[in-house]
Amino acid sequence: MEAKEEDVRLGANKYSERQPIGTAAQGSEDEDYKEPPPAPLFEPGELKSWSFYRAGIAEFVATSLFLYVTILTVMGYSGATSKCATVGIQGIAWSFGGTIFALVYCTAGISGGHINPAVTFGLFLARKLSLTRAVFYIVMQCLGAICGAGVVKGFQQGLYMGNGGGANVVAPGYTKGSGLGAEIIGTFVPVYTVFSATDAKRNARDSHVPILAPLPIGFAVFLVHLATIPITGTGINPARSLGAAIIYNREHAWSDHWIFWVGPFIGAALAAVYHQVVIRAIPPKTKS
Repeated sequence: MEAKEEDVRLGANKYSERQPIGTAAQGSEDEDYKEPPPAPLFEPGELKSWSFYRAGIAEFVATSLFLYVTILTVMGYSGATSKCATVGIQGIAWSFGGTIFALVYCTAGISGGHINPAVTFGLFLARKLSLTRAVFYIVMQCLGAICGAGVVKGFQQGLYMGNGGGANVVAPGYTKGSGLGAEIIGTFVPVYTVFSATDAKRNARDSHVPILAPLPIGFAVFLVHLATIPITGTGINPARSLGAAIIYNREHAWSDHWIFWVGPFIGAALAAVYHQVVIRAIPPKTKS
């Protein structure tokens, strides 16, 4: 019975996405669409549900695999004597984007496939999941990231410690302000893509959209990495930045670390506000 009551597509709880109706883009055929209620701030009943903990485990495993694949790719690039013999910047970007695509596809039906505290934070601000679930997801994502980076160090300790451990830092020649701006805009792109790809109203109208959702999300991550790897190494995921920093644990990995939390959270908040207030705003009613 519990599985029947649960809507896992947009945050893995029974409160599905809040979708304004009556926007300019909607036609008369959408008039029968019923607005789902927003997720409550606190949902104590979740703590008694196995699906709640199953979703957290899925986020832990997915984030751990994400760090393992991507950091190992970065180490292969950083440790090569000839950059022509490696995957290059484009390969690193594909590693991040492709891994997100695969993992979101695998976990979307269980936890919503967040794999990023910034995504979870943005969805929480949009009232798509409860505070209880949001905090639990972020904790599990961070623990998974630490484990994933730890496995990479265990496999290639010398290479890992000798090549920065995949830790995010602001590159020489860029200011902290530039790094912060890159993280804000860089996070805005994939989080806004998440909102668009998981739009409940759109999913109800076009049955193919939920199936394709992981593809644009992964592609957005790929594009942002192409743009911002030279600036910050591309954080846009506080769990990814935290896991690499903790396992590497050198002073310079922590000097700019705040940027990789503040920037993504601001970017996620802006994406949530833009999508909920501007894109899906309910126009004022006109008198007939």
